[in-house]
Amino acid sequence: MAAEAFIQCRVTTETKEKVRTLAARQQLSESALLQRLIDLMIQTAGAGAVGSIDMDAKLPRDARVTIRLRGEDQALLHARAAARGMPSATYVSVLTRAHLRNLTPLPKEELIALKRTVSELGRIGRLLNPIARAAHQGDRVTGPGREDLRALLRVCEGLRDHVKNLLRVNLASWKQGYLGTDDE
Repeated sequence: MAAEAFIQCRVTTETKEKVRTLAARQQLSESALLQRLIDLMIQTAGAGAVGSIDMDAKLPRDARVTIRLRGEDQALLHARAAARGMPSATYVSVLTRAHLRNLTPLPKEELIALKRTVSELGRIGRLLNPIARAAHQGDRVTGPGREDLRALLRVCEGLRDHVKNLLRVNLASWKQGYLGTDDE
C-alpha cells in the first residue's frame, strides 16, 4: 500500500543531526528510518493499544494534564474556583468531565444545601400529613389554624421557587460564568 499521509514534528538541530547520522549508518533516508521507528513502535505497543478508546478501561485517577493559560484567564479560573469553594485544578477537572460527558455539575456544598432543603420539605410534609388526613375525614382538626397552614404553604412555595432559581442560576453559571454573570 502506498504511503500518502505525512507525520511532521519539529526537533532541535542536534536531534536532526543524530537522526541523519543514524540513517546514514543504516544506509537509509531519514524518512525511511523514521518510518521503521514508527512501525516498530506500533508493533511493540500491541494491536489493542492503537485504535478505538476502551471506555471500560480502568485508568489511574491521578492522570495529569498540563495546560498553559493567559494571566487574565488564570485569574478568572482562580476567582470562579474560589466562588465554588474548590481548588482550581478540581474546578477544571469538573468542567472537563462535565463537557466530555455532557453533565451539569453541582458542587458539593450546593448539593448538600439542596439535600437539606429536600429533607426539610419532607419534614414539613410529615408534620402536615396527619392534619390533612384528619381534615379530609371530617375530624375536628386541632393544631395550626387555616392561616397557619396558608403561611406554611407560602413558605413551601417560596422554598420551591428558591430551589428552582438556585438550579437555574447554577446551570447558567457553568455555561457562562458564575453567579449569573454573562459578561465574560
